[in-house]
Amino acid sequence: MKTIIIYNSQTGFTKRYAQWIAEETGADCLALAEAKKKNMDAYEAIIYGGWACAGGISKLSWFKGNITKWENKKLIVFCVGGSPIENPEIEAALKRNFSEIEWKKVNVFYCPGGFHYETMPRSSKLMMNMFIKMLKAKKNKTDEEREMIKMISTSYDISDKKYIEPILKCLEEI
Repeated sequence: MKTIIIYNSQTGFTKRYAQWIAEETGADCLALAEAKKKNMDAYEAIIYGGWACAGGISKLSWFKGNITKWENKKLIVFCVGGSPIENPEIEAALKRNFSEIEWKKVNVFYCPGGFHYETMPRSSKLMMNMFIKMLKAKKNKTDEEREMIKMISTSYDISDKKYIEPILKCLEEI
């Protein structure tokens, strides 16, 4: 099956996952800016990967704007974020990015990535610093909030190739 993986990556985690999927499937793999110039008619499956930002998926509007054009294609979205895969809030956050109709047409997956402050744009670093300060200032923090403060205060990497397995399985089901 002719497949393309399109990604939008800020610090490299989403690009890494896109490349892992491409390696396993032999799919074409392009950054979003390049993919926007490409005709998708030849592809049977289109995979979009974006990074998580405040519950949203980066640049997802481009993908969603094309769903009706890609009616007869296998559509997959993966989101890469800093939360461990066990986080119970992930599925609800992913669903908020799609209408009910879109949710039925698109297979959606989450892949844990991490934070890489060294390559993060200044605006994102400032936003994260403000968020961390707000969490630290909060009285009566929950255990989860204390753990989050520890986790996001420095760079970390929880990405793993094993998290692409459900995406690969979904592609095989065509």
